[in-house]
Amino acid sequence: MDTVLQNLGSIPCPHGDRCTESGCLFQHSWNKKPAASASAKHDGPDADDNPRKRRKLSTEPTQSTPPTTAEPSQPNPEPVTAKKPVSPPPLGRKPTVLSVQSSPSEAPATPATKPAAVSSPANPTPEKSAEKKVPIRKAQASRKVETLNPRMLKGVAPATFEFRFKALTMLHEQFVRLNKEMEKAAGKDAESKKLLLTPQELIWLSLDLEEKIAMDKPSIYNNVIKNRIMGYKKMTPKQWKAERLAEIKKEEERKAAATQASSKKQALLGPPKEINTSLTPQEEIAFLPHVLTSITELAQYGYVPKPPSEEEIKKAREGVEAAMGWETCDRCTKRFQVFPGRREEDGALTSGGPCTYHWGRLIYPERNPTSTVQQERTYRCCKQLAGDSTGCTSCSTHVFTVKSPARLATIVPFMETPENPSVPKDRAVCFDCEMCYTVNGLELVRLTAVNWPDGKELLDILIRPMGEILDLNSRFSGVWPEDLINAEPWKPVAPLDPVIDTDSSSKPPTTTTTTTTTTTTTNNNPPEPDQRKKMQIVPSLAVARDLLFSLISPTTPLIGHGLENDLNAMRICHPTLIDTVLLFPHKKALPYRHGLKMLMEWNLNKAIQVEPDADSAADGTTGQGGKLLGHDSAEDARAAGDLVRFKIQHTWARMKREGWTLKNGEFVPPKDSKGKKSGGEKLTKVRKTRDGTEEGELVEV
Repeated sequence: MDTVLQNLGSIPCPHGDRCTESGCLFQHSWNKKPAASASAKHDGPDADDNPRKRRKLSTEPTQSTPPTTAEPSQPNPEPVTAKKPVSPPPLGRKPTVLSVQSSPSEAPATPATKPAAVSSPANPTPEKSAEKKVPIRKAQASRKVETLNPRMLKGVAPATFEFRFKALTMLHEQFVRLNKEMEKAAGKDAESKKLLLTPQELIWLSLDLEEKIAMDKPSIYNNVIKNRIMGYKKMTPKQWKAERLAEIKKEEERKAAATQASSKKQALLGPPKEINTSLTPQEEIAFLPHVLTSITELAQYGYVPKPPSEEEIKKAREGVEAAMGWETCDRCTKRFQVFPGRREEDGALTSGGPCTYHWGRLIYPERNPTSTVQQERTYRCCKQLAGDSTGCTSCSTHVFTVKSPARLATIVPFMETPENPSVPKDRAVCFDCEMCYTVNGLELVRLTAVNWPDGKELLDILIRPMGEILDLNSRFSGVWPEDLINAEPWKPVAPLDPVIDTDSSSKPPTTTTTTTTTTTTTNNNPPEPDQRKKMQIVPSLAVARDLLFSLISPTTPLIGHGLENDLNAMRICHPTLIDTVLLFPHKKALPYRHGLKMLMEWNLNKAIQVEPDADSAADGTTGQGGKLLGHDSAEDARAAGDLVRFKIQHTWARMKREGWTLKNGEFVPPKDSKGKKSGGEKLTKVRKTRDGTEEGELVEV
């Protein structure tokens, strides 16, 4: 039955070209290709023998001709019609020239060049076609072959498809004309020949220009595209050559600027801004109560003002037992199961296989003020559009994060900062924590504490996690397996109290050389052990927390960026905090926030978290770890301290304009008209904008 229906395609339709049936089985004038292929088989055996001979060049059997010639005599034309459109052109025939001068909608040039190896030397056509392919640029070889068809736009099209297609065709015709005229005028000029475009490149140029006009200026698309077509109609070959040279030069400058921007970030930012608070270090510490950030009402954003109750911990423990180890991956959002202590069958720590993800965040490109089309978000790591791929980086296991304070307390309980009479009252500490992924979620792996405002190191240790490590997250934590292997047990070799230079009243805080050495590496491996700081390690989180408690008291200001993450990792509830996330709030308020790196660039023109080989890793092709050294917790802690000093500089300047004075190391508020202190006898502090006051407004305690 199928053979009978297929044979109807060779019979002319009774209605001819007036037939309106959408699925008519008869032959029409617009589908005579099967008839042509059927007639071609009667011209001779070569038409059908050529593809078979081409597939059997290695053997070339002489007895293969009889079975191939017997096939055309069969009444069923199905094999012929099925193979004709797919098979390459016959050997030694002129259609091979189409690989150079054909339109993109036709067969690619690759099959046409293969017969050149079989054809006789007397036929020069394949050799000429191979010579004409030389001008094709390698830089665009990876682009997808496209036809002269308007591209689909994400938003609403600025015009109908018919108008866009007609405009695109006219634009392409002018490009072809100018390219041919420039080829004639070039003669033997090698420089001009390099500017010639292939047919596919002319189509790409037409599509790119039409798409750019449609996206950038949709409201006046019709007028703009018409003017561009008229402009190219009046353009001479000399003007076309100048435009091509300008485009090539512009592209080279753009690539050079991008390379320079990624490798010389600090040079682009300009000289770092100097911080001059006009206060001594002791006076700066005394000023800190004016910039404290309260977290009593921020529990919904991850801050833990007080430890969870026993009842909350019990419910969280029951929930963990009921979940049976099932978690959601923090990177790819897939569900997987965790096996603390390893699974007995195969010793696996997690299920679900490897994890593929994007390590960079989604960002919006720079907005064009004249465009009404919504810009698409791209990943910072690989510059791919959102939804184009599942990820650019792969990890052997899935990972997860625990954010519930009650569940965190089931592993290690929270503790409030105990009283410590030995801690000086005029001390402030900047600290930063680095975490890694284990079977318990995110666990502390490095703790760094520096004195404020001079930046001298107080504590810098590694912590051995409680659970089995899934991923050290070295790209961000800066901790590599070699660091844990080569670390020595912690030993108190000197008092933790630094010596503060009281004479450096106007000097900015000095940066010590205790941070990790960021030596440039030229391979895809982590830095060599001798290039990194020799770290000390403590056996548990409880020991690291006790060491931090030996440096602070409940009244000691703790300074950092995103302190809810660090304090939760340490399981600490501290009442006196200065969080730069709250000190420099986002315009949309929490949970939106600015990154530490961005705040340093905006406010102080300083580049932090700069990788030594940023040029090679900018495209995101390197894997987890790659050529990166990771973040340095000491650098991040000092950066948070610099931002606090920058805030004090501007806050104190505003307070002096309002009448505040400094007498004997104390900040005295201005007096009102009745001679009373407007600020009261007690100290004042900055309230959050959530309370209805403006940022930096002073209210009475």
